[in-house]
Amino acid sequence: MSGETTVGEKPLGAVAKTALWTAAARARESARPDRLFHDPLAHLLAGDEGRRLLSHFHTDRAPTDGNPFLAIRTRWFDDFLTRAVRPGCQVVALAAGLDTRAFRLSWPDDTVLFELDQPDLLAAKAHRLREHLGRARCRRREVPVDLGGDWVGHLVDAGYAPDRPTVWFAEGLLFYLSADAARAVLRRAASLSVPGCRLAADLIGTGVFKFPYTRGFLRRLEAAGSPWRFGTDEPGRFVADADWRVDSVLEPGMPGADYGRWPAASILPAAVRVPRSYLLAATAPPVP
Repeated sequence: MSGETTVGEKPLGAVAKTALWTAAARARESARPDRLFHDPLAHLLAGDEGRRLLSHFHTDRAPTDGNPFLAIRTRWFDDFLTRAVRPGCQVVALAAGLDTRAFRLSWPDDTVLFELDQPDLLAAKAHRLREHLGRARCRRREVPVDLGGDWVGHLVDAGYAPDRPTVWFAEGLLFYLSADAARAVLRRAASLSVPGCRLAADLIGTGVFKFPYTRGFLRRLEAAGSPWRFGTDEPGRFVADADWRVDSVLEPGMPGADYGRWPAASILPAAVRVPRSYLLAATAPPVP
């Protein structure tokens, strides 16, 4: 498909370190007096390595207090889930990583949240949270899988019911996959969804692979064994081609994806080819 870039072909298991990085970013945000969310477990999950990686992955043009997009993205996903999840819903976290929403968001009493990710990463998470595992605010089920492979059977075996309303979210996942693998993940989710199920995901544009000032950041990701491999300049079309009906495509700084954090000077017309990030909401369409 035009408007896409795929680079490299490394196993998904290599991205686990970035989970420590993003946990450290959530801990940093949680310590701010003007924080966009509060994640009391992020500091514990990040550990010393996560805090080191937070400095290691610092982008050259990011403010000294970090990339504002990471905080905006977390808050946007929080808001999406809070609005979308209703009584009787299942929730599926695709590449849950060190996500703590099972512990920090308010859920309807009967919510079941399935956390899918690499076995080693989920085991490490369970170890670090061993004193907190009984405090989840919903029924939480870990599903150790390789999202680059066939994970559907494992999810069903864990209790997922394809005939029930479901809210899916894929935060910080798709650009670590090839375009084909990313599309396959979304299509598998769609195949397990009844009409009206919801999806939230984020994508990056191809500009990140083309601009000189992003090269250092990309090299650091590559050196850590977690390269970004896929971007698209047509995020709505990409998700629609994966059998979802797109409801919204936002960039940081737009209404609903700003929260007073995104610098106004960074809001540029779509025709300007700069590195971009996208936040998408979609719905499983009616059966034709």
